[in-house]
Amino acid sequence: MARKTQRKLDKWKSKTWYNVETPTFMSKTNIGVTPAEDPELLVGRIVETTVGEIANDFTKHNTKLKLEIDAVNGDVASTRFLGHEITTDYLRSIVKRQTSRIDTNLDVRTKDGYIIRVKPICFTVKRARTSQIKAIREVMGKIVRTRASELTFEQFVEEAILGKLSANIYRNSKSIYPLRRVEIRKTEVKKVPAPAVEA
Repeated sequence: MARKTQRKLDKWKSKTWYNVETPTFMSKTNIGVTPAEDPELLVGRIVETTVGEIANDFTKHNTKLKLEIDAVNGDVASTRFLGHEITTDYLRSIVKRQTSRIDTNLDVRTKDGYIIRVKPICFTVKRARTSQIKAIREVMGKIVRTRASELTFEQFVEEAILGKLSANIYRNSKSIYPLRRVEIRKTEVKKVPAPAVEA
Protein backbone atom coordinates (compact mmCIF):
# COMPACT_ATOMS: atom_id res chain seq x y z
CA MET A 1 0.00 0.00 0.00
CA ALA A 2 2.85 2.37 0.98
CA ARG A 3 4.69 1.55 -2.29
CA LYS A 4 1.57 2.34 -4.33
CA THR A 5 1.19 5.68 -2.53
CA GLN A 6 4.88 6.46 -3.13
CA ARG A 7 4.48 5.70 -6.86
CA LYS A 8 1.55 8.13 -7.00
CA LEU A 9 3.61 10.80 -5.22
CA ASP A 10 6.58 10.27 -7.57
CA LYS A 11 4.33 10.54 -10.60
CA TRP A 12 2.80 13.74 -9.18
CA LYS A 13 6.27 15.21 -8.52
CA SER A 14 7.36 14.46 -12.09
CA LYS A 15 4.61 16.70 -13.47
CA THR A 16 5.27 20.29 -14.47
CA TRP A 17 2.81 23.02 -13.55
CA TYR A 18 1.63 25.39 -16.28
CA ASN A 19 -0.02 28.80 -15.93
CA VAL A 20 -3.34 28.93 -17.81
CA GLU A 21 -4.10 32.25 -19.51
CA THR A 22 -7.31 33.61 -21.04
CA PRO A 23 -7.27 34.61 -24.74
CA THR A 24 -5.53 37.85 -25.76
CA PHE A 25 -8.81 39.78 -26.10
CA MET A 26 -9.54 38.85 -22.48
CA SER A 27 -6.27 40.47 -21.37
CA LYS A 28 -4.27 37.22 -21.09
CA THR A 29 -5.37 36.92 -17.46
CA ASN A 30 -3.84 34.09 -15.42
CA ILE A 31 -6.75 31.92 -14.24
CA GLY A 32 -4.80 29.22 -12.42
CA VAL A 33 -2.29 26.43 -12.90
CA THR A 34 -2.63 22.91 -14.26
CA PRO A 35 -0.18 19.97 -14.13
CA ALA A 36 1.02 17.76 -16.99
CA GLU A 37 3.88 15.33 -17.62
CA ASP A 38 4.07 16.54 -21.22
CA PRO A 39 2.91 20.00 -22.43
CA GLU A 40 1.38 18.40 -25.55
CA LEU A 41 -1.09 16.59 -23.30
CA LEU A 42 -2.53 19.97 -22.25
CA VAL A 43 -3.65 20.94 -25.76
CA GLY A 44 -7.38 20.31 -26.07
CA ARG A 45 -7.97 20.38 -22.30
CA ILE A 46 -11.14 22.30 -21.35
CA VAL A 47 -10.96 24.84 -18.53
CA GLU A 48 -13.68 26.95 -16.98
CA THR A 49 -13.61 30.28 -15.23
CA THR A 50 -16.01 33.18 -14.63
CA VAL A 51 -16.11 36.76 -15.86
CA GLY A 52 -15.97 37.71 -12.17
CA GLU A 53 -12.57 36.03 -11.74
CA ILE A 54 -11.11 37.74 -14.81
CA ALA A 55 -12.56 41.18 -14.02
CA ASN A 56 -12.09 40.78 -10.24
CA ASP A 57 -15.76 41.72 -9.90
CA PHE A 58 -17.90 39.60 -7.58
CA THR A 59 -21.14 40.70 -9.30
CA LYS A 60 -20.08 38.88 -12.50
CA HIS A 61 -19.50 35.43 -11.01
CA ASN A 62 -22.78 34.23 -12.54
CA THR A 63 -21.23 34.20 -16.05
CA LYS A 64 -19.19 31.06 -16.72
CA LEU A 65 -16.63 30.95 -19.53
CA LYS A 66 -15.59 27.77 -21.32
CA LEU A 67 -12.05 27.84 -22.73
CA GLU A 68 -9.83 25.29 -24.49
CA ILE A 69 -6.06 25.14 -24.18
CA ASP A 70 -4.76 25.53 -27.74
CA ALA A 71 -1.01 26.08 -27.29
CA VAL A 72 1.76 25.86 -24.70
CA ASN A 73 4.74 28.19 -24.74
CA GLY A 74 7.26 27.62 -21.96
CA ASP A 75 5.22 27.35 -18.76
CA VAL A 76 2.23 29.24 -20.17
CA ALA A 77 -0.85 27.48 -21.61
CA SER A 78 -2.87 29.82 -23.83
CA THR A 79 -6.57 29.27 -24.50
CA ARG A 80 -9.29 29.98 -27.02
CA PHE A 81 -12.89 30.91 -26.27
CA LEU A 82 -15.48 28.13 -26.77
CA GLY A 83 -18.55 29.77 -25.23
CA HIS A 84 -20.19 31.15 -22.12
CA GLU A 85 -23.27 30.41 -20.04
CA ILE A 86 -25.02 32.13 -17.15
CA THR A 87 -25.39 29.88 -14.11
CA THR A 88 -28.60 27.92 -13.46
CA ASP A 89 -28.87 29.45 -9.97
CA TYR A 90 -28.79 32.97 -11.37
CA LEU A 91 -31.31 32.12 -14.09
CA ARG A 92 -33.63 30.61 -11.50
CA SER A 93 -33.33 33.73 -9.33
CA ILE A 94 -34.60 36.04 -12.10
CA VAL A 95 -37.61 33.91 -13.07
CA LYS A 96 -40.79 35.35 -11.55
CA ARG A 97 -44.40 34.17 -11.59
CA GLN A 98 -46.99 35.89 -13.76
CA THR A 99 -44.37 37.06 -16.24
CA SER A 100 -43.33 35.89 -19.69
CA ARG A 101 -39.98 34.29 -20.47
CA ILE A 102 -38.96 34.78 -24.10
CA ASP A 103 -36.16 32.59 -25.47
CA THR A 104 -34.64 32.32 -28.91
CA ASN A 105 -31.85 30.23 -30.39
CA LEU A 106 -29.78 31.72 -33.24
CA ASP A 107 -26.78 30.69 -35.32
CA VAL A 108 -25.04 33.87 -36.51
CA ARG A 109 -21.95 34.66 -38.56
CA THR A 110 -19.48 37.33 -37.45
CA LYS A 111 -17.78 39.76 -39.81
CA ASP A 112 -14.65 37.57 -39.81
CA GLY A 113 -16.51 34.33 -40.52
CA TYR A 114 -17.03 32.66 -37.13
CA ILE A 115 -20.37 30.93 -36.62
CA ILE A 116 -21.70 31.30 -33.09
CA ARG A 117 -24.86 29.90 -31.51
CA VAL A 118 -26.43 32.62 -29.38
CA LYS A 119 -29.28 32.14 -26.90
CA PRO A 120 -30.77 35.46 -25.70
CA ILE A 121 -33.53 35.49 -23.09
CA CYS A 122 -35.99 38.22 -22.05
CA PHE A 123 -38.23 38.48 -18.99
CA THR A 124 -41.25 40.78 -19.09
CA VAL A 125 -42.62 42.77 -16.16
CA LYS A 126 -46.02 41.04 -16.45
CA ARG A 127 -47.44 38.37 -18.70
CA ALA A 128 -47.28 39.48 -22.36
CA ARG A 129 -49.63 38.56 -25.21
CA THR A 130 -48.56 36.05 -27.88
CA SER A 131 -48.24 38.81 -30.50
CA GLN A 132 -45.98 40.84 -28.20
CA ILE A 133 -43.81 37.82 -27.43
CA LYS A 134 -43.45 37.15 -31.17
CA ALA A 135 -42.53 40.79 -31.86
CA ILE A 136 -39.89 40.83 -29.08
CA ARG A 137 -38.41 37.56 -30.36
CA GLU A 138 -38.12 39.08 -33.85
CA VAL A 139 -36.29 42.13 -32.44
CA MET A 140 -33.93 39.86 -30.49
CA GLY A 141 -33.07 37.93 -33.65
CA LYS A 142 -32.60 41.05 -35.77
CA ILE A 143 -30.27 42.77 -33.29
CA VAL A 144 -28.10 39.69 -32.66
CA ARG A 145 -27.72 38.95 -36.40
CA THR A 146 -26.99 42.59 -37.25
CA ARG A 147 -24.38 43.02 -34.51
CA ALA A 148 -22.69 39.73 -35.46
CA SER A 149 -22.40 40.85 -39.11
CA GLU A 150 -20.94 44.22 -38.02
CA LEU A 151 -18.41 42.94 -35.48
CA THR A 152 -15.39 40.65 -35.44
CA PHE A 153 -15.57 37.47 -33.35
CA GLU A 154 -13.73 39.04 -30.42
CA GLN A 155 -15.83 42.23 -30.46
CA PHE A 156 -19.07 40.22 -30.62
CA VAL A 157 -18.04 37.93 -27.74
CA GLU A 158 -17.19 40.98 -25.60
CA GLU A 159 -20.61 42.54 -26.30
CA ALA A 160 -22.36 39.22 -25.52
CA ILE A 161 -20.67 38.48 -22.19
CA LEU A 162 -20.28 42.03 -20.84
CA GLY A 163 -23.93 43.02 -21.27
CA LYS A 164 -23.78 45.44 -24.22
CA LEU A 165 -25.72 43.11 -26.55
CA SER A 166 -28.47 42.45 -23.98
CA ALA A 167 -28.72 46.21 -23.25
CA ASN A 168 -29.20 46.80 -27.00
CA ILE A 169 -32.04 44.23 -27.09
CA TYR A 170 -33.62 45.79 -23.99
CA ARG A 171 -33.52 49.30 -25.50
CA ASN A 172 -35.16 48.17 -28.74
CA SER A 173 -37.77 45.83 -27.24
CA LYS A 174 -39.13 47.67 -24.19
CA SER A 175 -41.52 49.78 -26.33
CA ILE A 176 -43.27 46.57 -27.44
CA TYR A 177 -43.86 45.47 -23.85
CA PRO A 178 -42.11 46.48 -20.57
CA LEU A 179 -39.12 44.22 -19.88
CA ARG A 180 -37.64 43.39 -16.51
CA ARG A 181 -34.45 41.68 -17.63
CA VAL A 182 -32.55 40.69 -20.78
CA GLU A 183 -29.58 38.31 -20.76
CA ILE A 184 -27.48 36.46 -23.31
CA ARG A 185 -28.02 33.10 -21.65
CA LYS A 186 -25.46 31.16 -23.66
CA THR A 187 -23.01 31.37 -26.56
CA GLU A 188 -21.23 28.52 -28.27
CA VAL A 189 -18.64 28.67 -31.06
CA LYS A 190 -19.90 26.30 -33.77
CA LYS A 191 -17.43 26.96 -36.58
CA VAL A 192 -14.05 28.68 -36.85
CA PRO A 193 -13.02 30.07 -40.27
CA ALA A 194 -10.18 28.28 -42.04
CA PRO A 195 -6.87 30.17 -41.76
CA ALA A 196 -5.94 32.22 -44.83
CA VAL A 197 -3.43 30.48 -47.11
CA GLU A 198 -0.42 32.63 -47.91
CA ALA A 199 0.29 33.06 -51.61
